[in-house]
Amino acid sequence: MNNDFIKKAELSLKEKKTHLEQELSSFATKDPGLRGDWDTKYPRTPEGGLEEAAGEVEEYSTNLHIEFSLEVQLKNVNTALAQIEKGAYGICQNCKTEILKERILAIPESQYCTTCTKKQ
Repeated sequence: MNNDFIKKAELSLKEKKTHLEQELSSFATKDPGLRGDWDTKYPRTPEGGLEEAAGEVEEYSTNLHIEFSLEVQLKNVNTALAQIEKGAYGICQNCKTEILKERILAIPESQYCTTCTKKQ
């Protein structure tokens, strides 16, 4: 892969990282004790009735699932950015072959080639 392609991928990854962090920060906070972990804020409405409390629990539960998904995506983006720094970006973590550019364009944080992804 040439340097221009990697620089474009890096820019795309950094934009995605910013977007993911903004989305997470809308309903969660960074866990100061655990790197890369976010904690969903529990919505609290003062003096709410049972219906409001049930709504809060439902919202919290939904946000937990969203938080997990976004955290996984953010972890993958950070891993890809670290690989760029090491000069190992675009290499399959399993078989060590080069990942197709088309795959990287579609999913810049790809860690595996299409063959190895199908095996998992």
